[in-house]
Amino acid sequence: MTVAGLTPPEAARWAARTGLPLPADRHAEVAATADHIHSVVSVLRELDFGDTPPAAAYRADDSAGKEAGDAAV
Repeated sequence: MTVAGLTPPEAARWAARTGLPLPADRHAEVAATADHIHSVVSVLRELDFGDTPPAAAYRADDSAGKEAGDAAV
């Protein structure tokens, strides 16, 4: 899905809606930065994590470290 880029006037409008004053000379830079962030996030959304559990399910343990330590003895 192709999405048209954020225009400088739209960037100014979104900034105003959030209560952030945006000087006129920054509209184009903010729009370009937002477009770049959107392009990076869209690539991340395409990744297939398959059976990867959520980070909250991850348990760090020392089993790998203990095996390595035992082998060195």
